[in-house]
Amino acid sequence: MRVHRSAHVRDFTVLPNTMLQYRRLSYTARGLLADLLSRPDGWREDGRHMADTSPQGRGAIRKALKELTEAGFYRVEKIRMPDGTIITETHVYDTPQLMPPGTTRPAPGEATTGGADALVKNPAKEPTHPSQQPGERVTTPGTEGREGDSEDDAPDEQLRDAVSTLFRVIRPEPRLHLGEAEARELAPLVAQWLERGSTPTDLTQALLPGLPTPMHSATAVLRYRLQHKMPPDRAAVQPAAACYAECAQCHDPVPQPGICRACAGLVSRPAGDSRTTGIASAGAARVRASLAAARAAAWAPAAVAAR
Repeated sequence: MRVHRSAHVRDFTVLPNTMLQYRRLSYTARGLLADLLSRPDGWREDGRHMADTSPQGRGAIRKALKELTEAGFYRVEKIRMPDGTIITETHVYDTPQLMPPGTTRPAPGEATTGGADALVKNPAKEPTHPSQQPGERVTTPGTEGREGDSEDDAPDEQLRDAVSTLFRVIRPEPRLHLGEAEARELAPLVAQWLERGSTPTDLTQALLPGLPTPMHSATAVLRYRLQHKMPPDRAAVQPAAACYAECAQCHDPVPQPGICRACAGLVSRPAGDSRTTGIASAGAARVRASLAAARAAAWAPAAVAAR
C-alpha cells in the first residue's frame, strides 16, 4: 500500500494514529470521532442531526456514540449553574479518558439532553481529596482547631458574583464557551475589575471585540485580556495634594498656609524687589488713573448730547 498525502496550510486537523487505529472501535465510531474532533470548540450538534446529515441511520449513530462513550472518547455531563439552571456539556477527546473508580459513566445521547443516567455535578461543591475516606475531614496545615470549616462551605460571595458576571458578559459570543471550573479560575481577575469600578459593559467592550480566529483556548484569551486591559486602581489615580500654599498678603509660595517670613517682618526683602521700591504700587496707580480717564472721556459726548 502506498499512501499519498497532501500538504495543507489551512482547514486541517491533526489526529493521533492511536485514535485512528483503535481497533476496539468500529470504523463508523472512528469516523464519527474524527468528524467531531474536526469541529471547532463550542460546536453544537446532537445525535439526531448527525444521523440526518450522514448515510448512517440514527441507530448506527447511537451505537457509535455508545462505543465512544464506553471507550472514554465521548462524555456528556450535566452541570448545575449558580443560578440553579442545568446546562449540558459534551466533551470529545482524541485519547481515551479513564473514569475515576466508582463514577457512573454517563450514557451516550444527544448533546442537548444527555443520557438518562448522566452524572449531574454541582461545581460549587469543593472536590474531595483522592485519599479522603467518606465522612473524613481534610485538615489544611495551620488551620487545626478551627471551628466552622467544612468542605460544603459556600464559596466567597465576591467570587460567585464574578463568575456570574463573567458568564453574563460572554454569553453573546458562542466561541467563548467556558465550564464552571474555568470560570472560577478567571473569577479573581473579574473581581479585581469590579473592585476598580468596572461595569459588565466595560468587561464586554474589553473581552468580546476582535477575538482571534480560530479560537484555540477561550480561557487563555480571556485571561490575557483581563490581565493586560485591567483598569487602573482608583486610589492610584487620585490627584496629589498641593505641596505648597500662598502668602495671604503678597501671594508668594509658602510651605504652609499663612504669611511669608518677609510679610511677617522676620526677614527683609531683597533690594530689587518691586514691593520694597514701590514700583508695582505706582504702576498700579497709573493704570487705575488711565482707566478712570478713559471712562470719563467716553461719558462726555453722551452728556453733551443729552443737553
